[in-house]
Amino acid sequence: MTIDDATLPAHLAALADPHTWLEEVEGEEALAWVRERNEHAARTLESRPGFAATREAIREVLDSPDKIPQVVRRGPWLYNFWTDAEHPRGLWRRTTPESYRTESPEWEVVLDIDALNEAEGEDWVWHGADVLRPDFRRALVALSHGGSDADVTREFDLERLEFVSPADGGFFRPEAKGSLTWIDEDTVFVSTDFGPGSLTESGYPRSVRRWRRGTPMSEAELVYEGRPDDLYIWAVHDHTPGFERDLVSRGIEFYSGEEFLLRPDGSLELIEVPHSAEIGLHREWLMIELREEWAPVEGGPSYPAGSLLAAALEDFMAGRRELTVLFTPSPTTSLAGATWTRHHLVLTVLDDVTHRPVVLTPPEPAVGGAAWERSELAGVSELGTIAVGAVDRVESDDVWLVQTDFLTPSTLSVVTVGGGEEPEVLKSSPAFFDASGLRIEQHFARSADGTRVPYFQVGPADDAAPRGPRPTLLYGYGGFEVSLTPSYSGALGRAWLARGGTYVLANIRGGGEYGPSWHQSALKENRHRAYEDFEAVARDLVARGVTDPAHLGIQGGSNGGLLTGNMLVRVPELFGAVVIQVPLLDMARYSRLLAGASWMAEYGDPDDPEQWEFIRTFSPYHLFDESVDYPPVLLTTSTRDDRVHPGHARKLTAKLLAAGKDVTYYENIEGGHGGAADNKQAAHMAALVYEFLAQRLGLEA
Repeated sequence: MTIDDATLPAHLAALADPHTWLEEVEGEEALAWVRERNEHAARTLESRPGFAATREAIREVLDSPDKIPQVVRRGPWLYNFWTDAEHPRGLWRRTTPESYRTESPEWEVVLDIDALNEAEGEDWVWHGADVLRPDFRRALVALSHGGSDADVTREFDLERLEFVSPADGGFFRPEAKGSLTWIDEDTVFVSTDFGPGSLTESGYPRSVRRWRRGTPMSEAELVYEGRPDDLYIWAVHDHTPGFERDLVSRGIEFYSGEEFLLRPDGSLELIEVPHSAEIGLHREWLMIELREEWAPVEGGPSYPAGSLLAAALEDFMAGRRELTVLFTPSPTTSLAGATWTRHHLVLTVLDDVTHRPVVLTPPEPAVGGAAWERSELAGVSELGTIAVGAVDRVESDDVWLVQTDFLTPSTLSVVTVGGGEEPEVLKSSPAFFDASGLRIEQHFARSADGTRVPYFQVGPADDAAPRGPRPTLLYGYGGFEVSLTPSYSGALGRAWLARGGTYVLANIRGGGEYGPSWHQSALKENRHRAYEDFEAVARDLVARGVTDPAHLGIQGGSNGGLLTGNMLVRVPELFGAVVIQVPLLDMARYSRLLAGASWMAEYGDPDDPEQWEFIRTFSPYHLFDESVDYPPVLLTTSTRDDRVHPGHARKLTAKLLAAGKDVTYYENIEGGHGGAADNKQAAHMAALVYEFLAQRLGLEA
């Protein structure tokens, strides 16, 4: 995909860009350039004595047979998707709850992706499956070529363990960005590319249709069509017995949308909440999570951004506004998640980036405005990261509970909400590195405007005998309301921590660690605040004597790649090495490349001259100055990334090369936006990063 420069507004067309030919993703000249850069990376990094050992140490973690097999319950089965050395593209498999509790569960292979690829001569990557309730006999399986976002959907028979051919009436959605979701055994909702005019400007489906078995997809009945400048249109069916209903979603932009109940007569009834709010339905209840302050009734109470509200759904649809406040944020708390079981709602609250679960029990019958009972979830650690997920929100009050931190391997437990029992530990991940002598700390830096910015530090606990500045890796993201919390990584442990490195995770603005306001404070013209926060953490590490600029490296991917790209051009003197992965970098053209238009709510519209004036202040491609002495840079991306265009990484690399800077570039042919299509590729990509940092920051072999 390349841009027709004739369509650019004058203020952008005037920008000199000699490297636009690298936007031709699979152009012969561009791919020849990619091969040359990959060969340079091989000479520079893969030839290092420690590279092969690092790569194999990481792959051993990724392929370990002792990893926790994460499962989802569908009827009588627990399903798991598993990858290892023998099955690099993976096995979709299942077992019974009783067998799963044993040390060595008996797995039945449902679908072997590697065998499928061999049989079909394809390069499929697993994208998930939708299993049909209530009989659980059929599934809609999504598969991607090489890991791209665009995928196909194929119907699968879970009794015969084979695909249902379209010739035999099976549902099949050709390759595109979109989805199929079940309504019943003979009907699905389909959102996909139906030809010219059927996609939004962001490249996602503009309509959702009801498709009945035995009819061509092209004749599927239109349910709803959005505008060309919308983001994405889709629909889902709620299969809860007694509460079956259809919900149509219109994504207007990234943080704005509308939700409709699709009534049996085909009419659409708007759920009247703010466009920025997120909603959820469970049985009789409507949940409303606010991104901005809202007063639903003139002269009535106002609810702050970050609140979670509950209402009786049909009463709300009838115009009544009796709401119960389930969560209100404080200066240090935000709502990280909410999970329904059959009878309870479990909230996960972040308090200074530490998880705390809370159990809420609604009144029966459902009454808007009535109080909900509050209790604690038994047996939960007060430190680290906690993930709570319903085992089966329709039938059960059990939840999966995963607990971890930087130095503690994950445990998977099951606990009955409201039962009062301690969690039953089902699985524990092995320790992949020696964590003795390492310590986790949380610190706070002060940003340029005085904002308190938290960060986690994990590394040697030898403060009593300082050994000078340590090689330190600082990681950040700072966008799209994404919260970063501690987690156990065998790859990080083996390739960095066990070799004496220190790792730092920065919770900068733009993320969701302190709720919507933390995110919104770094949007568009305020983007600089995220970068000032990251700089503040870097300076604090130096001030505290943890490291110095020569031994401080940074890493970020996607929006985090935009972050580290900006660090490179804003404060190159702060860092000894910079890693930029699957990044946005050319902010003049980003909205016209692949899915870029969908992120204008985050960054702004460069086609607008007034907005370009602030966007240009965080466009690394245009802030690059060939006269500046930049630290060594590693850029990585994927040819198959159809979300963030690989041209971003290619073009900045070309600028760095032309100016004679120290730059290493590697582009994986497969992998999509995740950068790798299997564990072998993932280990290789990770080893490139760690060996680059080790080489440039002086980490021990």
